Amino acid sequence: MLRLKLGLLFISAVYVALILVGCGGGSNSNPAPSFTLSPSPSSVTIAQDGQGTSTVTITPQNGFSGSVALSSSGLPSGVTAAFNPSAATTSSTLTLTASATAATGPVTVTITGTSGALTSNTTLTLTVNGSIPAGAFKHVVIIFQENRSTDNLFHDPVLIAAGADIASQGKTSTGETVTLTPVPLVTSYDLDHSHAAFRDACDYNPSTNTCAMDGADKISCSTRSCPADPQYQYVQASDVQPYFTMAETYTFGDRMFQTNQGPSFPAHQFIISGTSAPTATSNLFAAENPSGGAGCIAPAGATVTLIDPSGEESSSQYPCFEHPTLSDLLDAQGISWRYYTPTAGSIWTGPNAIQHICQAQTESGQLVCTGGDWSNVIIPQKKVLTDIANNQLAAVSWVIPNGAESDHAGSNEGLGPSWVASIVNAIGNSSYWSNSAIIITWDDWGGWYDHVAPPQVLVNCAQWGCGYAYGLRVPLIVVSPYAQAAYISHTPHDFGSILRFIEENFGLPSLGYADAYADDLSDCFNFSQTPLKFQTIPAAVSAEQFLNDRRPPTDPDDD
Repeated sequence: MLRLKLGLLFISAVYVALILVGCGGGSNSNPAPSFTLSPSPSSVTIAQDGQGTSTVTITPQNGFSGSVALSSSGLPSGVTAAFNPSAATTSSTLTLTASATAATGPVTVTITGTSGALTSNTTLTLTVNGSIPAGAFKHVVIIFQENRSTDNLFHDPVLIAAGADIASQGKTSTGETVTLTPVPLVTSYDLDHSHAAFRDACDYNPSTNTCAMDGADKISCSTRSCPADPQYQYVQASDVQPYFTMAETYTFGDRMFQTNQGPSFPAHQFIISGTSAPTATSNLFAAENPSGGAGCIAPAGATVTLIDPSGEESSSQYPCFEHPTLSDLLDAQGISWRYYTPTAGSIWTGPNAIQHICQAQTESGQLVCTGGDWSNVIIPQKKVLTDIANNQLAAVSWVIPNGAESDHAGSNEGLGPSWVASIVNAIGNSSYWSNSAIIITWDDWGGWYDHVAPPQVLVNCAQWGCGYAYGLRVPLIVVSPYAQAAYISHTPHDFGSILRFIEENFGLPSLGYADAYADDLSDCFNFSQTPLKFQTIPAAVSAEQFLNDRRPPTDPDDD
């Protein structure tokens, strides 16, 4: 995604400018970076886009003349920074970049500008990148759950007291305020979570270039037995306590957004490649779930709707794409990966829609995925538990649930929290714990109310398609011995952040899609802290019960 201008946090100060580049809130032995202007001749306005970039606008006042120094301090351990250009000139922009090095302490950098550079407004653009030390983790596990907004799934008093931004009330399109009500994780109904449903929930206001977040009441419910205001509900704590325990113990992100603005199929393309475009250079994106089948083994009549640069769903095509993926970067460096999933033909099985991974062949009259890379797609998903137990965990793993374990409204069996806990416990109680990062997030908001407007709504429509900036909020939990303990991350993240984190950790190049414009989750880690000791996450269902479940894996009911 291109960097957008919507939702920037503006902070003004007359004499001293302070900006936190990274997560807000929580404690951290490495203070967040600050930027200070001295002496104090100017008003200072800072805009932060949540993607690692801050813009500082300096306006000289009262006929000031003389030199001005802009200093940066408190950068995370292991990060160096340098201004470019190295000294102030009459140029309107200056850029600060940073990359991981062997440095062990906070780094201070200074730029000095003369009065000649400040006779009119001067803008300095500050960018902090690359703060995940290469090789910090040997194993990264992405657990990708289903269809829950942050307000819906994490109505946790402990997190709220710690500063997590979770709403108890919501707005409607008629101007009413609705109190969110508790509901079991298992429901008999589902909510629309298509691209059109996103537009309803967002209620985009072009004059303010943001979402009013008051249209959830327009989202349709799947059955006639839906309760009143079904969109304005939160899951009762007793059903999701393992999630609460992990979020309270490690890092919880309350500014995680799905990168796309619709349902599961495009989301599962973004989590493996940072795009849902049909080709490497296309300005179209898959916007919806396919009809008639998913991926390169779908029946001939299957189609998926595409969104065009005007933001309209104006075309469709067979749901089989061809462009680079993160697994290609891993393969090029000989780094192992596995994608655990319930079936080959699911909308949740991202690799089956990538032609060079799923090389379709007809066997016994049926299309099947073949090829060397397809051997890394592991079916069924519960084999991740045996691979961990047998010391066969790949360097990078994607773990997709089946329907019963998925948190998907209308089709889950309440097993999602235990399923995720079983994977986390398996890693936490093994030798993998010391060098692993586990990233848990949800693929879309599922139609549930969320009160936080996406910080970005429109992108460069001519190149990327207006519909594919951030979608709505989804939860994020980061579990690791180096995750900040009991920490609330307020930094905007998206699925591209996960890809970028993996790229930096394993020293990979950028795919150049959402990963190129996302942050890298570095605010969620503290590599200077004493590694956290793992404590088993209590859960109602054990790993053994998942392994001994003989029922065939199920796909989601995502009609």
